[in-house]
Amino acid sequence: MLPLIITGFITIRWLDVIDVLLVAILFYQLYSLIKGTGTINIFIGIIAIYLIWVLVKAFEMELLTEILGQFISVGMIALIIVFQQEIRQFLLLLGSPNFLKKGSKSFINIKWQLNQLEGLDIEPIVNACESMASSHTGALIVIAKKNELKPYVETGELLNASISKQLLENIFFKNSPLHDGAVIISGNRIKAARCVLHVSEKADFPSYVGLRHRAATGITEESDAIAIVVSEQRGEISISQNGILTINIKAQKLREILIKEFQVI
Repeated sequence: MLPLIITGFITIRWLDVIDVLLVAILFYQLYSLIKGTGTINIFIGIIAIYLIWVLVKAFEMELLTEILGQFISVGMIALIIVFQQEIRQFLLLLGSPNFLKKGSKSFINIKWQLNQLEGLDIEPIVNACESMASSHTGALIVIAKKNELKPYVETGELLNASISKQLLENIFFKNSPLHDGAVIISGNRIKAARCVLHVSEKADFPSYVGLRHRAATGITEESDAIAIVVSEQRGEISISQNGILTINIKAQKLREILIKEFQVI
């Protein structure tokens, strides 16, 4: 095959360009699966360790090279354990007939589909939470940011509906078949209801709060989402960000937090 570029130091072939593009698409799809989650920090840490290993190997620092080399060799097993959910999603995506079409389209467009860019319809959420708190209706609302929370959306009933106060109240009405579990909002749409979340395992968690609060904290530990809880027993609104639960806030405070996090200026 004829070379694309020839210099005094390197020859670049068309196959090299295709190779780089395919690797870039694969990495972009992998990144899209873990963006906004805690695992992305682990992923960056692993890349940093690998780059340090390459550097110390180039400088022939034998002791560090040996230690980091052993860590990297064992690290493959750790990768499978830590990223088992992401690896499963990636393999499912890779096995999809439309993988190359979707991958190339996503890579060429390279646009962030963030809630911040679209804005979030805040008032129906705040008004629904205030109304449910006054009527002691339990609720758990998760608002996605960079991470679209697709694995959690798939555990519930898909809705893909516009955000409205009436719909949120109907979902969490005690006789509604959808009231158990969480509502997930992403891209300014109610994506799903009755979603199953992982609960926080913090040992110092307040004993007087229930599973909704633990689930809200758990999802914000694992992602960049914001979770809102309405307590059925106490009629209080709570919010969780970055794994930190703030209990008993007023509707106006909730509005201010959501405006700061999601409103387009």
